[in-house]
Amino acid sequence: MDEGRQRKIIHVDMDAFYASVEQRDNPDLRGKPVAVGGSRERGVVAAASYEARKFGVRSAMPSVTAKRQCPDLIFVKPRFETYKAVSQQIREIFAEHTPIIEPLSLDEAYLDVTENLQGIPLARDVALAIRAKIKQETGLNASAGISYNKFLAKLASDHRKPNGQYVITPEMGPAFVETLAVGKFHGIGPATSTKMNSLGLYTGLDMRNQSLEFMQAHFGKAGTYYYWISRGVDNREVRANRIRKSVGAENTFFTDLTEFEAMVTELQPLIDKVWRHCEDKGTRGRTVTLKVKFADFEQITRSRTLIGTIGSRHELASASTELLKTIFPTEKAVRLLGVSISGFSAGEIDRPEQMPLEL
Repeated sequence: MDEGRQRKIIHVDMDAFYASVEQRDNPDLRGKPVAVGGSRERGVVAAASYEARKFGVRSAMPSVTAKRQCPDLIFVKPRFETYKAVSQQIREIFAEHTPIIEPLSLDEAYLDVTENLQGIPLARDVALAIRAKIKQETGLNASAGISYNKFLAKLASDHRKPNGQYVITPEMGPAFVETLAVGKFHGIGPATSTKMNSLGLYTGLDMRNQSLEFMQAHFGKAGTYYYWISRGVDNREVRANRIRKSVGAENTFFTDLTEFEAMVTELQPLIDKVWRHCEDKGTRGRTVTLKVKFADFEQITRSRTLIGTIGSRHELASASTELLKTIFPTEKAVRLLGVSISGFSAGEIDRPEQMPLEL
């Protein structure tokens, strides 16, 4: 195993996601115990608000049991289309920071920010920026765990829930795992936990005291994984589930803009950011898209596809400015501008090389 490579991984986990969306959209539910799911005899809780969790209500619990534990529990029918739409909003915020996103569900994902699009040196600051933007754009709280691998990042995100974040540094990793009960390890369910206990393995330290042969003999291929995570080592990659189809940057202005020249000026740092990313990754695309959001929140896009790939910052700036001209004269002030490149050549977008950077 290569322990010398230090990555920066963030695990983002939305707090009581479905229930929080329901409380956000219906003020009458705020501050009350809410369960998303069916209240009927055979119903199951899909998600519980933090107010409901105080009574021991949990997801996957039968609704009958939940109601018994919390008589004032309010059941709300799930609205999965709404949750998907909010999840997509959140995914887009992630994509402003890194193309390497591995969604685990609608409400959680791993991000590899070893190199990030904003050039933020500390992963904890990337996490803070993401959580602040999620709050600003969706009104919802997210928790985050930051570490040098997936296993520890996921552990860390549980550490300061709700609405918090926690960093496990390489120095802290092995000690953090030592005291952890085996049942708390991601990937170790009740049956494996019971088996481990029967072998005298109760904590990460107990596991770490075993040989690789012992762990493999009792747990097969998974034994190798347990052997390494008990040492704080996890070299699994953050696997993006699809190739990033575009690279973009956008900015919401402090005051709305009306003048063409002012907008051209504001486009320059966005063009810089997008072009720097293309240069860093050696990627070249053919389509430039300008995104415009007006003061009344109406949003439009204008695109232009070149015959060949965009070969320089000058070409990108020129195409972006030409697209901006197409919206003039405009009757409305502009509150946001964005520039993106898409239409990448197949196989051009590779994982960024992972550099040993400070967490």
